[in-house]
Amino acid sequence: MDTQAELAQRFDRSRGRLRDVAYRMLGSADEAEDAVQEAWLRASRAGAEGVTNLNAWLTKIVSRICLDMLRSQRRRGEEFADLAELDKLAPPDPATDPADEAVLADSVGLALLVVLDTLAPAERVAFVLHDLFAVPFEEIAEIVERSTAATKKLASRARQRVHGTAVVSAADFTRRREVVDAFLAASRAGDLEGLLAVLAPDVVRRSDVSTRPGEELEIRGAHRLTHETLANSGRAHFARPILVDGALAIAVAPLGRLRLVLLLTIDDDRITAIEVIGEPARLRGLELALPEGA
Repeated sequence: MDTQAELAQRFDRSRGRLRDVAYRMLGSADEAEDAVQEAWLRASRAGAEGVTNLNAWLTKIVSRICLDMLRSQRRRGEEFADLAELDKLAPPDPATDPADEAVLADSVGLALLVVLDTLAPAERVAFVLHDLFAVPFEEIAEIVERSTAATKKLASRARQRVHGTAVVSAADFTRRREVVDAFLAASRAGDLEGLLAVLAPDVVRRSDVSTRPGEELEIRGAHRLTHETLANSGRAHFARPILVDGALAIAVAPLGRLRLVLLLTIDDDRITAIEVIGEPARLRGLELALPEGA
């Protein structure tokens, strides 16, 4: 077997891991596949003669490609689909090909992909490689072209942004999280009584966008909001808890691409107000983080 054929075989065995690395860096299955293909072209041209750790070498190649792609195209906020189409999207089917983008996004975590998309390119690469794939900082430093100490700071800064701190006490956060989880569970299940149990009778929903023709920007009352929520139940499958400026909220993010954020006011274990943010400029200005346990 010649060297090139052996390299091709070993690359194919590493392809799944390389795609996983690229997907978490880029947040797009198509872009991740492009990055892996480009990594093969570069590896095949360079040859692996003298390479002692092939996995590390290939990871370095694909990571540099992803870093270049992130620097050249900041995707956050650029792909806002018609919000009226949200309710036509089907939730990912676990039986589908694991390489399918919907399944990939769901398995990685929709909220994580949203928060990763807020990081600077070098921060995202450092965080993904170290915290998600346990790549040593010395190797990451070569990829991002920083010192090891500076690379550790990159990852630390990214970690602090990804894993947010709630602005309320642990006990209050737990109580609020139970309310949010109950609201999402009832929304996904189409549970009328479950929704009424977590919505205050005089709840108000305000929105800065209309997500379907004729939708009012403000509605009042639990029954009206419940019926609207049930009519929009499709988007609940893509909704996850998230922190916004340290407060517990809900992100609607099909394929990990942020479409809506719901800011919640919770009093006495009931949701008393919901502010729906869908305007792209406002979404880009939010400080997003993962809540504890996400």
